[in-house]
Amino acid sequence: MNNIERKKINIDKIRNYPTVNELLDTKYGTVGTVTREKFMEQSNAFFTGKLIENARKEAHLTQDELAKRVGSNKSYISRIENGKTEPKVSTFYRIVGALGLSVDLNPIHN
Repeated sequence: MNNIERKKINIDKIRNYPTVNELLDTKYGTVGTVTREKFMEQSNAFFTGKLIENARKEAHLTQDELAKRVGSNKSYISRIENGKTEPKVSTFYRIVGALGLSVDLNPIHN
């Protein structure tokens, strides 16, 4: 049997690590500031774009094929997938439908 070298974890050191929100506050300002809100908008656009890109690839569609299905053009789909622009809600629903998906809205339980 192999002996695994175990290292003791320094909990006090870990407790002193900054949280994600603290790091974001430092880099982009606190929630509600212009720079933080701009960062959040860009983050949401990037995340939405990656969701659409992954779903399109799973559906084995090219950007051009998806664009034709939603009545758009390839460059617009590319801008969405790269987080350069966010689609309007109506366009987002057309894209979701063209990919054979649905949107499910559920309440957040804290």
